Amino acid sequence: MWAGAMIGVGMMAAVDEIVFHQLLAWHHFYDRAGGTVGLVSDGVLHAVELFLLIAGFFLLASTLRRGAASAGAALAGLFLGAGGFQLFDGLINHKVLRFHQIRYGVDVLPYDLAWNAAALALLLLGAVLAGAVARRRRRTGSGRRAARPDA
Repeated sequence: MWAGAMIGVGMMAAVDEIVFHQLLAWHHFYDRAGGTVGLVSDGVLHAVELFLLIAGFFLLASTLRRGAASAGAALAGLFLGAGGFQLFDGLINHKVLRFHQIRYGVDVLPYDLAWNAAALALLLLGAVLAGAVARRRRRTGSGRRAARPDA
């Protein structure tokens, strides 16, 4: 699930950066200081998102190699990570820290509501999938971890 969550955070950060920062040019990650700092902050966001995507896929590959991966858990983690990033961005980055708004020069309330509602929908889907994985593991008894051969 952790691998999926890392991939989900990286994926949602990439969607945010590509769509809202680059294609629509609605904002930068940090808009409070001006153009150059905004571009640099987008670059830092891009570097972190790439790191999370690469690390998440390596972690997923490692669990697949060991036979410890669950597609359902990875998918649940992906949705939880994506929704968690989006909700954190919408509440903390937009409202608490005020790094940027979704869009400037318009009433942001509809944008905020849509952004945070989408985040909650992603989180709900992830939670439902995680619950299904947990129920399946309890039924089959596969929730117990096997002893590690090097332990």
